[in-house]
Amino acid sequence: MSLSDLWEYAPAPESAAVGAIKDRYLPFIDGTFVEGGGPDLVSINPGTAEPLAEVSTVSAADVDTAVAAARRAYTRVWSRMSGAERGKYLFRIARGIAERARELAVVETLDNGKPIKETRDFDVPTAAQHFFYHAGWADKLGHLGLGPAPAPLGVAGQVIPWNFPLLMAAWKIAPALAAGNTVVIKPAETTPLSILVLAQIIADADLPPGVVNILTGAGDIGSTLVNHPGIDKVAFTGSTAVGRHIQHDLAGTGRKLTLELGGKGANIVFDDAAQDQAVEGIVNGIFFNAGQVCCAGSRLLVQESIAEEFLTRLKNRVETLRVGDPMDKNTDVGAINSAAQLARINTLLEAGREEGAEIWESSCALPSQGYFLRPTIFTEATASMRVSREEIFGPVLTTVTFRTPDEAVAKANNSPYGLSAGVWTEKGSRAMAMAAALRAGVIWDNTFNKFDPAAGFGGYKESGFGREGGPSGLAAYLDTDDEPVVGGGLLSHTGVL
Repeated sequence: MSLSDLWEYAPAPESAAVGAIKDRYLPFIDGTFVEGGGPDLVSINPGTAEPLAEVSTVSAADVDTAVAAARRAYTRVWSRMSGAERGKYLFRIARGIAERARELAVVETLDNGKPIKETRDFDVPTAAQHFFYHAGWADKLGHLGLGPAPAPLGVAGQVIPWNFPLLMAAWKIAPALAAGNTVVIKPAETTPLSILVLAQIIADADLPPGVVNILTGAGDIGSTLVNHPGIDKVAFTGSTAVGRHIQHDLAGTGRKLTLELGGKGANIVFDDAAQDQAVEGIVNGIFFNAGQVCCAGSRLLVQESIAEEFLTRLKNRVETLRVGDPMDKNTDVGAINSAAQLARINTLLEAGREEGAEIWESSCALPSQGYFLRPTIFTEATASMRVSREEIFGPVLTTVTFRTPDEAVAKANNSPYGLSAGVWTEKGSRAMAMAAALRAGVIWDNTFNKFDPAAGFGGYKESGFGREGGPSGLAAYLDTDDEPVVGGGLLSHTGVL
């Protein structure tokens, strides 16, 4: 019997009661929680596959009401308010998130399925940081280098995904408000709860009615929102397929648009890299949030001379990952967000097997309830295979080898996506040269998945365009010559024009 068999982590569950989950939640329109005109939906706990709460959804008429409220708030109140005053509201919201951090972490874990230590240590603190950061910019917009008095755009229509519900809401709402815009935002139908708790925080901060409106519903409501004639700016985070539709629908309207879409990030490990450090970075890059991350390092490129040793170390490390109850503080890899997403991942896994890739899975046991998947590594995966080309959006890593830096660049850039990459080497000159050659919006050197509200985030090619975070993210919500409009540098159905 090994030491690992003798020494096991005792369960350390967080209390679900801390989340104070309600039986039913309502959309937030014009400063009030109201009954929506659409059918109720049931939010499912991915960790148990059991119902968590009912949510009232909106109708097309409710979208009209929310956009009208946002326009009224923009014209009469928010655009006329000084930046310093707007900043005070953002500071209040940031403090409210910090004060209710534990509650928000539990709500996010129950509704999304990610481990409590991720929501507690990353999602919620980073959401608060975005409001704090943008609060500081609210009265300094003239110092962004965009002219002495950059103007807000008006009403922003925003649609966010299910993988980081609270954090994506902060990424979208905070810069829009700091720039002087009002917001109508729709969360994903599978994860609406944390943003509705944020709505309570917004209400408690006495934000003027209509400045932020939160609409619940499925994809049809998102489509109605982004195509609404009363919207001046659209920001979407989600799949490339939906991003294409939005881009097509808005072409010729002149409205501002930013898209943060899918990814197939490459993590490149050279033979001089600190292998143990690189292993930790690879694990974090693909198994954080069970791989349900747009910038996940889902492709591993390892130099041929160390490939065998490195993959052995990597597999040994993956074997130690604890997969299970997301509410347990010891859990490393939580649940897949939904039954539909789990089915999609399994379809791609089967495609990898059929195409001849060699598959390795962790030997960990999985819970009997909920949507779970073992950490998985594909080797011998050629560039033509679906598991190498398509975004799997799960805890699945594909690996290939390379011999020279030029080969590594060629293989890393051989993807329709261009959101993220990581480079692992002790040579600073090599890291900088690789960064210059890689066609990705975010490139990490000897680390991965490090985020800061002051740093812009976004991609190229089919990973979208525009940036979120930092001065470049603020510019996307201001009337400047630098913000891309629909019609320039666009995605096509076959690539990038």
